[in-house]
Amino acid sequence: MENRKMIYLVEDDESIRELVIYTLKSQGFEAKGFERPSHFWKALEKEKPALLLLDVMLPEEDGISILKKLRMRPDTRKLPIIMLTAKGDDMDKILGLEYGADDYITKPFNILEVKARIKAIMRRSSKRVTEDEKKKVFEKNGLKIDCDSRRVFVEGSEVKLTAKEYDLLELLSFHPNKVYSRENLLNIVWGYDYPGDVRTVDVHIRRLREKIEKNPGEPLYIHTKWGVGYYFQD
Repeated sequence: MENRKMIYLVEDDESIRELVIYTLKSQGFEAKGFERPSHFWKALEKEKPALLLLDVMLPEEDGISILKKLRMRPDTRKLPIIMLTAKGDDMDKILGLEYGADDYITKPFNILEVKARIKAIMRRSSKRVTEDEKKKVFEKNGLKIDCDSRRVFVEGSEVKLTAKEYDLLELLSFHPNKVYSRENLLNIVWGYDYPGDVRTVDVHIRRLREKIEKNPGEPLYIHTKWGVGYYFQD
């Protein structure tokens, strides 16, 4: 569930974390701070924030890696993200923007600048959400995906998919020609704490093909890149 007033901060420096959280709450936002990425990932499964402030240098997992994973997930690919980078780390800024960060702020920063950047991005995000509401139906070669109702149609006939089958189809179709490894799909769709293995992905892809493909042996939509993974043919 998305909370449009909630801001998450992943920052291992306690003094910075407390200052930012206090300031955000004083401005009427809801805010939660996380010292470790593992705590952030657990919270994300229960609630989606309106914006994420993400430090680059973190224990367990760096911010760029977290950013890349968030941009691959269907439920967070459009989440506004501001990277927090150390002074002079130009490569972090370049990589952050390349992998889909909306903005970056260099530490040490002025808290007033942080507030201004957050408000600007949330205004842009609100406008983008309004525009995207017109684009919630995907259609390609007889396949129709209604994202609001999570219903799928092939040549006008509805196809009943399980929740994971739908999540796989939506992720692949909204990133056409992008090849996802089975490990990536397992982490994105099932979550990083899922105890199963990559064979789970193979089973679900096979069942999905049986439901949406005219000839599963010669798929029109979901293709295999041998030795790499799966992708949706544009």
